[in-house]
Amino acid sequence: MALSVEPTIHYPDSDGQPMADNTRQFRWIVLLKENLECLFANDPNVFVAGDLLWYPVEGRPDIRVAPDVMVIFGRPKGDRGSYQQWLEAGITPQVVFEILSPGNRLTEMVKKLQFYDRHGVEEYYIYDPDRQELSILVRNSQGLDAVEMIDHWRSPRLGIEFVLGEDELEVYYPDGRRFLTTVELAQRMEEAQQRAQQEAQRADRLAAYLRSQGIDPEQI
Repeated sequence: MALSVEPTIHYPDSDGQPMADNTRQFRWIVLLKENLECLFANDPNVFVAGDLLWYPVEGRPDIRVAPDVMVIFGRPKGDRGSYQQWLEAGITPQVVFEILSPGNRLTEMVKKLQFYDRHGVEEYYIYDPDRQELSILVRNSQGLDAVEMIDHWRSPRLGIEFVLGEDELEVYYPDGRRFLTTVELAQRMEEAQQRAQQEAQRADRLAAYLRSQGIDPEQI
């Protein structure tokens, strides 16, 4: 008697689409993803991903989407080829970001909204950096609903604040620090190192002067 073998279902790690259509969209995806990684760096059970395929239904590799950025509370950090929800304790990504480009079509965005609404996303952020337009949808008892007052909006889940600046959107950590690019972070680190070196040099000069006066610096 021949044994029946269930076919192996393949869940691709790529949908063949580029992560971004232009440099501005790419910059915003990286800015959000990297700063959110920093925000939750000390929490081992918050997983942040960028352009990662999310499969919500086992056995249905055709039901999928790759959010520009998503945050999942309750799942460990670590590398993944895709986010297969049934292997992740059934936990839905709670927060999703989409950064628009001129190539995004209305029908595409409507489908994504329906997908995120259907599969339980709590907060959905859509930012168009070319038009400087931010849309925020938050889940209530009826599903995802648009937020009207978006300037200085603070995310219930993330604690970060969104401010509509004169030139573009600004995003702030819960403690008030602004989200910085990798270049800005490197510059801040370099400036901090220079200040530390200057302070050390001043301390050395002071110690040398005190010793020249017969004073032990360690006794002060």
